[in-house]
Amino acid sequence: MTGRHFFVRSLTTLITIFGVAVVVFFVIRIAPGDPVSMMLPPGATDEDIQILKTVYGLDKSMPEQFVIWLKGIVGGDFGTSISLRQDVMGLVLGRLPATLELSFVALFVAVFLGGGLAVLGTLRAGSVNETAIDLWNGISLSVPDFLWGLALIMLLGVWFPVLPVSGRISPSLDLDFSTQFLLLEAVLRFRFDVISDLLKHMMLPALALALPLAAIISQVLKQSLKEVMRMDYIMLARSKGFSESRVLLLDGLRNAILPTLTLIGVQFSFLIGGTVIIEKLYSYEGLGNLAIDAVINRDLPLIQGIVLTFAVIFIIINIVIDVLYTMLNPRLRHG
Repeated sequence: MTGRHFFVRSLTTLITIFGVAVVVFFVIRIAPGDPVSMMLPPGATDEDIQILKTVYGLDKSMPEQFVIWLKGIVGGDFGTSISLRQDVMGLVLGRLPATLELSFVALFVAVFLGGGLAVLGTLRAGSVNETAIDLWNGISLSVPDFLWGLALIMLLGVWFPVLPVSGRISPSLDLDFSTQFLLLEAVLRFRFDVISDLLKHMMLPALALALPLAAIISQVLKQSLKEVMRMDYIMLARSKGFSESRVLLLDGLRNAILPTLTLIGVQFSFLIGGTVIIEKLYSYEGLGNLAIDAVINRDLPLIQGIVLTFAVIFIIINIVIDVLYTMLNPRLRHG
């Protein structure tokens, strides 16, 4: 990445974050409802409401509130949650690891399922297996993730109760972890009991998030593989006597993965956004669950902090995908 490219990327990132901050700040204030009135009992006087508005800075004009909030963000202060009376940054950082771990587990499941179906569909091109894979992909894409979540709860949580359907981890486990990245820390500490319990709680929400993405990956990668398998260098590899599966996995897949990589990056952003409903559905203690509670309670500082956090995550994902694409594509790398 050249210095000019780095400067342009940094400037674009700052402008994007600022634009998100402006939109989220003013849009949530247009919506009806007074967060201060929701905090006070029915018998509260106008004087009580005014005192509380002064405490949270809601008595000032919106431009003044925005400038104060923006200055706080620059200094690392996202404000105080109105409903929870806690620091917004602490609340967000406390819930963010759970959402990130769930998202990456869902991404792994989606890539494994989608990639496997794409390879199988390419090897069995023109057969009933490919037709069945295309049919399954169509069904997976037609059903939104929250409906998959409900179906999985009924199937594997109620009719055949083999997996937990709520929470992040069993309360009975003895945890003395120093971070909220429970899965990562459990792996580093070789706490296999914690790893097993975390994955059991993650499996259903991760699968609900992964199925639509797996279908998209399968369709795009299968199409790319079919195009690559008609290339001259693939014909040369076949003429050397290599098996079809070896040619596909070692020669074809490496070149067909590039268009899919960009797609995975874009869709991964939507997957993280989908955790909002899925986490609420499974009572999973992540950032998405916290976001719904903040919206219900009209907790303006908390909503602003969560939306900005999601925006930063999306920007980071796009940057990582650009870097990976450049590394894997020799023409871009040498150019």
